[in-house]
Amino acid sequence: MSSPKLSKDDYEKLAEFRLGLRRFLDFSEQAAKEMGLTPRQHQALLSIRGYPGKDSITVGELAEHLLIRHHSAVELSNRLEALGLIARNVDPADGRRILLSLTPAAEGILTKMSATHLQELRRIGPRLAGLLKALE
Repeated sequence: MSSPKLSKDDYEKLAEFRLGLRRFLDFSEQAAKEMGLTPRQHQALLSIRGYPGKDSITVGELAEHLLIRHHSAVELSNRLEALGLIARNVDPADGRRILLSLTPAAEGILTKMSATHLQELRRIGPRLAGLLKALE
């Protein structure tokens, strides 16, 4: 199988799109640090709150959502619990499972951060969308 022919313009658009994504990630990392969180902790809070169709999730679901190993998700959830940002509760449907949910403190932090992130995405989104369209 031969490699496709790419133009200089293709490389420039890919590089610009990658730079835009990286700038957003840097923005997100700085916002997390300003709130006293690591970027991974912010991602975990967002994953718990934003998990489709659920208000609380298992450690395994958190690991899957963050693309990390189960033991890493356990350690992360331990740190978040120690900070008072998540609560562990027995699943009423299955007493063997533990569910993670956000505390009111985490809800407040996440609301502020998410509003800031949405504002930034609205600012940079049209440019990134234009780059994606140009790559079609």
